[in-house]
Amino acid sequence: MLPYWVMFLLLAVPATTAKVQVRGRGQPAWLAVGLLLVLFVGYRHWVGGDWFAYVRHFEEAARVYDWRDIWLTSDPGYVYLNWLMNQWGFEVYAVNLVSATILITGIVAFARRQPYPWIALAVAFPYLIVVVGMGYTRQAVAIGFILLALNALELRQFARYLVFIALATLFHRTALIMIPLGFFLWGRGWVFRAFALVTAAYALYDLLVAEDVSELWQNYVEAEMQSQGAMIRAVMNIVPAALLLLYWKNWRTAFPDYWFWFWIAVGALLCIPLLGFASTAVDRIALYFLPMQMVVFARLPYLMQHRFNPGLLKAGIVAGYAAVLYVWLNYAAHSIWWVPYRNALFE
Repeated sequence: MLPYWVMFLLLAVPATTAKVQVRGRGQPAWLAVGLLLVLFVGYRHWVGGDWFAYVRHFEEAARVYDWRDIWLTSDPGYVYLNWLMNQWGFEVYAVNLVSATILITGIVAFARRQPYPWIALAVAFPYLIVVVGMGYTRQAVAIGFILLALNALELRQFARYLVFIALATLFHRTALIMIPLGFFLWGRGWVFRAFALVTAAYALYDLLVAEDVSELWQNYVEAEMQSQGAMIRAVMNIVPAALLLLYWKNWRTAFPDYWFWFWIAVGALLCIPLLGFASTAVDRIALYFLPMQMVVFARLPYLMQHRFNPGLLKAGIVAGYAAVLYVWLNYAAHSIWWVPYRNALFE
């Protein structure tokens, strides 16, 4: 477990000590930490609950002789990445390294747009990086692209936003549900944006989802497929959702993206009653709400600085996520696949 704690402390120390960061500063430190996280996640060896399943995917990709057949698969982006690494003579670590690079790039870029970016990164580590990044490779890549899409949305780069959402959907079809977020891009031209969003959503649905929608509904809903630990993960999203709704006046005054995160918070709250209906399906969708934790807790010390000591708030947030990491590593049912940590660079 020591490697996990070393990495967490590397993020926790600046998270508790750094002041509000001016965007653009500290580039070398962020590059170094980002590279370290990429190597930590990308070169993992026999780590993750689906490790052997992903090894099998890699081996199966070697038997695809025509790249055009890849588009007949459910997640063509990930299959193509495996096929390409096979063609170039690499091993499964190359796939994981590219996947980790996309995820960590999205997380770091997204964190750096927050008032306290180191808190955002420390919040992301226990679950988004360790559990999702090392256990849900395809969806981790999708989340990385979605985080880049959210940055594009804030910068009013609509075309780039659509490209990142499309890339996310190629790696995991469930990312399609995030495409309506483009309606939150304020400014002129909303008719064109609405038309572009509907067109893109229909095209991606027809290409990647339409043929399998009945099977997906049967497997995830009618079969009442259950996901162990889904309730705990949903509760983790409830806390930041409740804080956002509780301090909505402060949030709306300080940040222009309030309504965007308001609806994300509502979606997170709706996951609770839906868990008994189809917990695995809801659990997969709820993973896309994880960035809300980064946003809320990275902004909370700034929003509450006139009522609470920012230093104490930062320490409390970091301590809370240290507890999350401790509980997961020691008591989660599937943590045996993460402990001990191994890295291919040292095997």
